[in-house]
Amino acid sequence: MYNFALLDESSKREVRRALLKAIAIPGFQVPFASRELPIFFGWGTGGLQITLSIIGPDEVLKVFDQGDDDSVNAVNLKRLIQLTTGVEVTGRTQAATLLQTRHRIPEAPLRADQVLVLQVPMPEPLRKVEFRESETVRMHAEKDYGKMYVKLYEDVLHHGEITLASDYPVLVFDRHLMAPTPIPRWDVPKLHQSQHLSLFGAGREKKIYAIPPHTGVEPLSLEDHAFRVEDFSSKACIFCGSTAAYLNEIPAPQGARQAYACSDVAYCHAHRTTREAAL
Repeated sequence: MYNFALLDESSKREVRRALLKAIAIPGFQVPFASRELPIFFGWGTGGLQITLSIIGPDEVLKVFDQGDDDSVNAVNLKRLIQLTTGVEVTGRTQAATLLQTRHRIPEAPLRADQVLVLQVPMPEPLRKVEFRESETVRMHAEKDYGKMYVKLYEDVLHHGEITLASDYPVLVFDRHLMAPTPIPRWDVPKLHQSQHLSLFGAGREKKIYAIPPHTGVEPLSLEDHAFRVEDFSSKACIFCGSTAAYLNEIPAPQGARQAYACSDVAYCHAHRTTREAAL
């Protein structure tokens, strides 16, 4: 017989205490005692522990991986959570109260009554420029992020632009440098002054951090090389026709050079349904 949401109650309380501290200090990495779970580290144990610690019997759950509810990672996490809680599961973004995600933020804006949990492989944004944990702790304490700006400048020198395609470093509440997880740059602006609460869990690194609602989140940039998202202005989804979503390149039909589809499958389905109803 499983305990509700698998984890024992003391473990859930420990995670919730870490979450409260993380919410109180936006962007700050809070250590926590990561528990053993029946999935591999790197498959979303940090996000899963957050979900299992805050989920209630009346939640409506959505789990998706890179925009897809039916990927191997999403299906198995969803199965584990539902097996140990019995909560309702949905594929519709707007119907969910609790959303767990890997590598994407939904295209549809989230409401104040929704909570987004993100799976984190590497929570330390300074790891790209400093491998010593003691030094990254000092840099955060002193807000010493000069090395990261140098990293961006070197990128411009070598490539003519900032080439970071995902996990783009952001400054939260004008204080803590934070890794937004390997979401594409397209999703980063969705964290700024958002209506919803975003929770980040790294099981292998044993860190939790958060972005509360209505919190400033600014991507790092240089004066002459401002942050910009991917440009899909000349492209459209082959299924729903959307030009306002993050698109993935897919195998093109015969006779076509390129084809694109919405990364967010739920958004694509809803947009296609709306378009067909208007015809």
